[in-house]
Amino acid sequence: MSDSIFKELETSMNQALEIAQGRQKAARVTKYEVADVKAIRSKLNVSQKDLALTMNVSIDTVKSWEKGRRNPTGLASKVLHLIENEPELYTKLTLS
Repeated sequence: MSDSIFKELETSMNQALEIAQGRQKAARVTKYEVADVKAIRSKLNVSQKDLALTMNVSIDTVKSWEKGRRNPTGLASKVLHLIENEPELYTKLTLS
């Protein structure tokens, strides 16, 4: 490992420690909101099976999302957030 890469890693680790100990503020904070799949599905008035078919996932996956055992990730998460904010998009997805 080159000295410059090691120095960058060392600096980052020291900053992380300072932030964790409350002596420094983070430069930026990224927050991820997990979609409330059950609420979205209720708002759309569709069954777990219908949502699973539209999202191209298993019914068990939808159930796991709703019970909080798993969280939607990647494209599924983005699609859920889109249809949460614009429910009419769900109809367009089902027509595809």
